[in-house]
Amino acid sequence: MLVVKYMKVPKFADLVLFEDEDIIVVNKPPFISSLDEREGGEVNMLRLAKNYSEDAQICHRLDKETSGALIIAKNPEAYRAVSMQFEKRQVKKIYHAIIDGTHVFENLLVDLPILNVGKGNVMINRQEGKRAETWFQSLRYFKHYTLVECRPVTGRMHQIRIHLATQRASIAGDEMYKGLLVYLSKIKRKYHLGKDQEEQPIMKRFALHAREVSFKLMNGEPLTVLAPYPKDFETLLKQLEKFDM
Repeated sequence: MLVVKYMKVPKFADLVLFEDEDIIVVNKPPFISSLDEREGGEVNMLRLAKNYSEDAQICHRLDKETSGALIIAKNPEAYRAVSMQFEKRQVKKIYHAIIDGTHVFENLLVDLPILNVGKGNVMINRQEGKRAETWFQSLRYFKHYTLVECRPVTGRMHQIRIHLATQRASIAGDEMYKGLLVYLSKIKRKYHLGKDQEEQPIMKRFALHAREVSFKLMNGEPLTVLAPYPKDFETLLKQLEKFDM
């Protein structure tokens, strides 16, 4: 796993995609945890949110490396209301992932129970695992990769990542699930690296982005928020379009 140090902390206000008196939806940058992972001064979305709005609470989690749409409540009432929607599976989430290999998924349902074995690890376990369902739809095909839409019905830890791995379609860069980092030398013909230079991956994390979230505001009005791709995800897609078609 690559460690990114000295990352510039973004201004919270620059991340806001939607805000009213009760709810904020932000575009979470990669490499920032949703909540406190351990004691210490590491920046996370909860701390950034509380500096912006005192009573802020994170309504759900995204993995540290995952970017995209994250719902934050500005008061306890809003937190309860959104939590109830999650409990009743009324929050619709769409993720985009770039996966290793060419895979034709046409509304494929992966229905495999997931067991949390602790310390950030999960496994597929049909006997003891909790129900986990994800729908997959291929969006764009490249020579060596596929852009896939992922629609989780449940919200288990690492659900999209492990469900894709069961299809031999690991997310690019997801080394925990045997996904390989993407290097320009793999996709660009006649690629030459300068002497004494070490090639860096195009994207220094796994290629997963929470693209869209839909839920109801406190007044009952439905809301759908689209989170633009961050720079690294956008760059990888552009390089694939250029050299891997």
